[in-house]
Amino acid sequence: MDDEHGKKHMAQSYKIDKLKETVAQSLTQLGWKIVNTIEDGTFPEIQLPLRATSNIIYDPNLRQYVLGAKRVLRTTKNVKHLRPFAQLIWISSFAKKLIKVGKTSTLRDTYYVAIGEGMDFEGQNESDNIIIELESLLGYPREDFNIFPEERASIYGDLVIEYTVPGFRGKRVDLSSHPDGFAIGPALTTAEFVKCGAEVLFVIEKGAVFARFVEEGADKKYKALLLHTAGQSPRNARKLIRRLNEELNLPVYIFADADPFGVHIASVIVHGSAISAHLRELNIPDAVWAGLYASDIIKYKLPSMKFTEQDAKRLDELKRDPRYQADPWKRELGVFSKIGRKAELEAFSRYGLEFIVEEFLPERLAELTKR
Repeated sequence: MDDEHGKKHMAQSYKIDKLKETVAQSLTQLGWKIVNTIEDGTFPEIQLPLRATSNIIYDPNLRQYVLGAKRVLRTTKNVKHLRPFAQLIWISSFAKKLIKVGKTSTLRDTYYVAIGEGMDFEGQNESDNIIIELESLLGYPREDFNIFPEERASIYGDLVIEYTVPGFRGKRVDLSSHPDGFAIGPALTTAEFVKCGAEVLFVIEKGAVFARFVEEGADKKYKALLLHTAGQSPRNARKLIRRLNEELNLPVYIFADADPFGVHIASVIVHGSAISAHLRELNIPDAVWAGLYASDIIKYKLPSMKFTEQDAKRLDELKRDPRYQADPWKRELGVFSKIGRKAELEAFSRYGLEFIVEEFLPERLAELTKR
């Protein structure tokens, strides 16, 4: 068994090294392209994919939404383009440096390093957006550039993992040994699955409900892994969900608040996000949105709140989005339009703290397995 794991470690390490080498080569090629253009006496320019919902299409082979053919031109002939062009080149250079020295950076760190080197970013959102542009240009996620977001998602349950990252390679961890769950960072996302006693994966938007599932023993009652997305699911979490679904054949059920933002959180896991449509294999096509539905507000007589102006605006956006044109998405958006109200997963607590695990969960799973 140890020899087998040793071979897996070597194969995984080789795969990661080759990937980093390929990404570094792509960055180098981008740099030389600009240098050669300048030496030829012409203005450098870059064609970037248009990242907008108007340019996402469904790819039946990948079973996800991807960017279409529309492009936008960023050229140094236009003085308005000079600043974002320079920002993109700096981010590219920084990413190449990270790969070369074998270090990592968070999105926040990257922003402050840029400021320290005199780059004119008005805020972290602007630097984050340039990083996404680099992803779309080269076709690799920021994690392959060694740039990561802050960890906030977590996982709990009957699964033993073995780390493959340097410094922790070979170390095993039982994910049921920490009641708060283990943070889903790059080390956990790339770890090997050694032993799994779970048969299903519950993906939960809210921290309070994740804690309730742990306290009520939902992991044991349903032989489930519990994963907390902490709102919109981070990429590392989506990568891990996809691996658990594909490698361990775990069905995936998503639980989010009954509001337009909760619906979108579930949809991103299933269909992929518009902002990451330039990347592949970040969605889980067979994952099932299990609620909370708008119709559950009526069915369970849940405490609810009136839509805010922001909720109404978001609902209108979703109704025009191609990812929401089939049921149950379209049906539930229609219910939201009729009732103009929203509810949180915690609303089930009006019937007692155990209700969501003891009553709602088995009832909903039974409904979904009959479809």
